Amino acid sequence: MKELLRSNDPTIIAFASALLSGEDIDCFELDVNMSVLEGGIGIFPRRLMVRADDHDAATRVMRDNDIPLGR
Repeated sequence: MKELLRSNDPTIIAFASALLSGEDIDCFELDVNMSVLEGGIGIFPRRLMVRADDHDAATRVMRDNDIPLGR
């Protein structure tokens, strides 16, 4: 799996996941449970992962929808 994006904003992660689902691209969110360690203040970013084969297509979907990839 490859990292597609990293964000502290859960709404961006949710929107990106919905867009990828609409394109039949599987994704997996990492670091969801870090809020237990940080106390829910949002300092640790969440990561959205996709299969290596889908990374280029997923990147195009993010750019087409103006979602910053942080790169």
